[in-house]
Amino acid sequence: MTALRPERETAAGGPVDPLTDPLPDVLAGGHSSPWFRAEQPPQQGEAHDLPAPQPPPVDPYAQLPPDAYAAPPQEDAYAGHVPYDGGPGWTGSPEPYPAPEAAGEPYSPVPEAPRDDETMALRTADPSRTGEERDGTPPLTATATATATATAGAEGGRAARRKAAKRNARPGGRRGTGRRRAGAPAPETAGAPGGDGRPPERPRTRVEARRAERARKPSAATVASRAVGELFITIGVLMLLFVTYQLWWTNVRAQQQADGAAHNLQQDWEQGKRKPGAFQAGQGFAILHIPKLDVVVPVASGIDKQRVLDRGMAGHYAEGALKTALPSAKEGNFAVAGHRNTHGEPFRYINRLTPGDPIVVETQDTYYVYEMASILPQTPPSNTAVIDPVPAGSGFTEPGRYLTLTTCTPEFTSTYRMIVWGKMVEERPRSKGKPDALVD
Repeated sequence: MTALRPERETAAGGPVDPLTDPLPDVLAGGHSSPWFRAEQPPQQGEAHDLPAPQPPPVDPYAQLPPDAYAAPPQEDAYAGHVPYDGGPGWTGSPEPYPAPEAAGEPYSPVPEAPRDDETMALRTADPSRTGEERDGTPPLTATATATATATAGAEGGRAARRKAAKRNARPGGRRGTGRRRAGAPAPETAGAPGGDGRPPERPRTRVEARRAERARKPSAATVASRAVGELFITIGVLMLLFVTYQLWWTNVRAQQQADGAAHNLQQDWEQGKRKPGAFQAGQGFAILHIPKLDVVVPVASGIDKQRVLDRGMAGHYAEGALKTALPSAKEGNFAVAGHRNTHGEPFRYINRLTPGDPIVVETQDTYYVYEMASILPQTPPSNTAVIDPVPAGSGFTEPGRYLTLTTCTPEFTSTYRMIVWGKMVEERPRSKGKPDALVD
């Protein structure tokens, strides 16, 4: 028990000085606080130059002893107590329990008690349990789960969340027993077939179905345009195949045939089967060499396109009004023709010959060497004077032993003819070996 305050004892035992009593009684017309002085408004006609002096405030607690508000001393109820040291089998130490810090043991806080689910805002769905295992409702889709979660978070409580999930699991969110009618779409498939949330399409009527079927069928103009397009594609493919055949395959085939003819001709010469004289149409009798152009082509009798020229050989003008002399003749013009393009194209680059370039005609017994003399770039096919014994336009003015090469121009056409002339400069028997023009 704390003693009464001195000022209260004084108040109880006798009169108290109002100036020293911190809690004086309320005076009539005054104030309960000794420091409060009511301001009296000045009366009209009175002079108040200076306020009346007031005594300094007195601290009401200045006369109290220092321990007036001190707490009473408390006795330690456990001071001097020791742990339990009695009873059979007790092996504990009678010493007081040491503090954990003094014993050197690490401090381990008391594990926190698990919190109730109802105090949580929202629970995370357990992926290992489906909706049917938890409360017998069908599993929710992602949209229904999000809606149920938001509703549960707003209302709070397990029961509220469960009711919201059931309500959203039913089609259209209607309240009921949760059973779907026969033929009704499942919650996750309600809407478009793709489950994208769009409303299902309205069934088409027969008229609409027929119109849609007619719209899917191509029109006559579409069918015609497709046919024309396919025709053009077919023609283009055929033209491409034809060009490939003309520019590539004919050369391959003609070169094979020409090489075979030259090889057979050389074998016949070695066996002595061929003699100079008249030759049958299409029969090879000589080999033409143009070293500058790296051309080696057999020469056959006649200028027939199928039997001679298209087989990659050069044809000798040896029939009818266009008949010319053989290389062995003492005078005359040995004239031959060949393709410039396709079918082996042996004369394709004769326009690159310049005066003085050697041209060699090889027969069974002799090498006839000519030198290129002149060229006529273009002339009509009807100009047969270019293969006369003294060819017109060649620059030769008197009879001699001449060579004439004819081919088509421009390239890939047969509109005009290109003419190249040469003059014999050497006749060399095979027994003397190859001429210098054929020696590498």
